[in-house]
Amino acid sequence: MARKPGGRSGSWEWSRTAQTRKSMLQAAREIFSEHGFADANVADVVERAGSSVGSLYHHFGGKTELFLALWEEHQAAHEEAAASSVAAAKQAGVKDPVELFIAGARAFLEGSWQRRDLARLFMDGDGPPGFELMRRTRGREWVRQNAVLLGAANTPTDRLTVSVLTSVIGEAGREVATSETEEEAGEVVDAAIALIRRFGDPLATHADTDTDTDTAG
Repeated sequence: MARKPGGRSGSWEWSRTAQTRKSMLQAAREIFSEHGFADANVADVVERAGSSVGSLYHHFGGKTELFLALWEEHQAAHEEAAASSVAAAKQAGVKDPVELFIAGARAFLEGSWQRRDLARLFMDGDGPPGFELMRRTRGREWVRQNAVLLGAANTPTDRLTVSVLTSVIGEAGREVATSETEEEAGEVVDAAIALIRRFGDPLATHADTDTDTDTAG
């Protein structure tokens, strides 16, 4: 009688596979952070992970795929934290789009400190071929998402403002990741939030105008 798929055996196999991937990603994170992408090698990663080269290629395909998997996880963590913070702010009654933007920005910057090894790795420019293009493409999408959150109009002024605010977060993330202490990182976050409030004021102003118009209508 054939054994049915799944059950305890299937769960165990899935758990082992997930743990293997997790171990390899952690090892890759350490090796890439220590040596950079170009100078890192697969043998060091599998030795650190206590695995084999064959297993690494089975799960990821190679060094490039490992690097990109780490980047995707890092980006996903940023996006999840920012979305959760914005949702919590809305739940608390915050309606000002700039303040909602700040809630997401703060979460992003906190993640830049918590995962500062990865933030430093990805901002060094030492990545596989095509990585810079991927990063620029993701950056443009980030600007687009911020424009939606901020309720920006499709005008040159609003487009410029959204780009500036997004750049403030990105550059602050770099400074946070390279800070020597958490206190220093906190000072960078506070300075970035102050800049966002200053540069985001035109957006907040016309958002208030729109609200007044909607109310009047």
